[in-house]
Amino acid sequence: MASGEPRGWANTTALLEALGGAGAALWRYDVRTDRLDMLGDLRALGLQPLAPHCSRAALMAMTDDADRAGFSALLTPGGGPSQASVRLLSGVAAIWRGEWLEDGGCVTGVIIPTATATDTFDALTGLLDRSSFLRRVEQRLLEAGSIRLVAADLARLRRLNEGLGPERADLVLRVLGARLSSVVPHACAPARLGEDEFAFILEETGGEDPLPAIRDALEAPLSIRGVDIHPSLWIGAARAEGATEADAHELVRRASVALQSAKSAGKTLSVAKPPAGDGLSRLALEADLHGALARGEIVPFFQPIAHLETGQLAGFEALARWKHPRRGLIMPDDFLPLIADAGQMDALGRHILETSAAQIATWRSAHPDAGDLFVAVNLTTGEIEDERLVGFVADLVRRHHLPPRTLKIEVTESDIMRDPERAAVTLTALREAGAGISLDDFGTGFSSLAYLTRLPFETLKIDRYFVRTMGENEGSEKIVRSVASLGRDLGLEVVAEGVETVAVARRLAALGCHYGQGFGYAPALDAREAEVYLNESYLDGAPIRQTA
Repeated sequence: MASGEPRGWANTTALLEALGGAGAALWRYDVRTDRLDMLGDLRALGLQPLAPHCSRAALMAMTDDADRAGFSALLTPGGGPSQASVRLLSGVAAIWRGEWLEDGGCVTGVIIPTATATDTFDALTGLLDRSSFLRRVEQRLLEAGSIRLVAADLARLRRLNEGLGPERADLVLRVLGARLSSVVPHACAPARLGEDEFAFILEETGGEDPLPAIRDALEAPLSIRGVDIHPSLWIGAARAEGATEADAHELVRRASVALQSAKSAGKTLSVAKPPAGDGLSRLALEADLHGALARGEIVPFFQPIAHLETGQLAGFEALARWKHPRRGLIMPDDFLPLIADAGQMDALGRHILETSAAQIATWRSAHPDAGDLFVAVNLTTGEIEDERLVGFVADLVRRHHLPPRTLKIEVTESDIMRDPERAAVTLTALREAGAGISLDDFGTGFSSLAYLTRLPFETLKIDRYFVRTMGENEGSEKIVRSVASLGRDLGLEVVAEGVETVAVARRLAALGCHYGQGFGYAPALDAREAEVYLNESYLDGAPIRQTA
């Protein structure tokens, strides 16, 4: 029997799926030990903080005052009725039915959530049908808070029909429906929208994303009349914030667009999002973009850069993120094209430079032991050609009292290829103004070696592709070794991107690279999270904690 499982109940997939399909749970209360055990669709009953075991007093504390007397009678030997209608403080109502065993010390029974009277259900799976689901979504959009509507398609349903026959294929859909009902609370309205399309709502809580675990539960192998089947799903999601964002039909449409995007990318087991080119989404984003900079919604996130040999934090790279008030965090690929179309790339570049310089000045003042902590900021496209850039950077360095090279300017080869002579003048002036100069994505172009002797670079950044493929591609490791050797010969610092494990960090250090950045240290963090990382870094000095 599995650890933590209620005593005397077999932990079988069939039992859980049957309970999930019925939207029910089993319960048993032992008076002698004052122990209440539950098994089944517990989250739908508002019991997750208590499940699967609790005392009578704990459950009563979670029960609405008006229902406590009847519930208490159900849990008392000889107390009267064999069922009680119980509403928990979570707002979930259910019927608790029970029967006392012959020895009078234990009562056991079933818990069935009270269904909404207007709901209608899919005949095959028992889930909400399309009309009831849309109605539930409309109701949820009238409430405060963010939600995510998730759509999931069963891959290869046609093959299942051809190989198993429609009756067995229907059994697969029925099991998937039962699984969905068992892992998604009834409050999230699990539904079947079409032949092989399921949907449900998730609350946006800001905590760990439950979707990967839900996907894994749905894709667990199953056996249908002696045939082993490994279901796989396409999944798409769309976010909304109350009725101001979209109606139910529009939200389902967006989730379907996301799902099709996942199919197009061949990511059968991942979540996609509607592409930026989606007409309504793009128009909405363009409208929201006006004033986003002034409102402080587009901000730098900071990805740590660490010494490869010690793991000690050396600095950060600033990366733009849009903290949309309704849609949540929007990544650069989704909003930079809109910024460019609106002619605001220079304004964005100035904003990120200004806020990053102010932040690094604050951190250096608050953490004198951090040493030569720096921040690297990418120039936006065309910004290197702005005649006002040098004066702006010089003013930043002066106003924030930044020591030389604390603010590093990163450029790519494409930034300087359009006019190398002019770029040389601008970069030299930036260096004289106190900025450090880095060449980003080194090794991906064709003329970089010539630029190294003509331009005032102090840092080379090795593109993450070469770092991530070192273990499987001998050529990639040779390129990394060559760039590290070239950097040493020219007196340049070398930063490797895409560092994800201790083993890779050690290998890069052995090859002569100085710094590393990547998910092995941390993703891009907002300012508050980055300061926590900064504090922790100087406590243990070892940001990478993965095993080699």
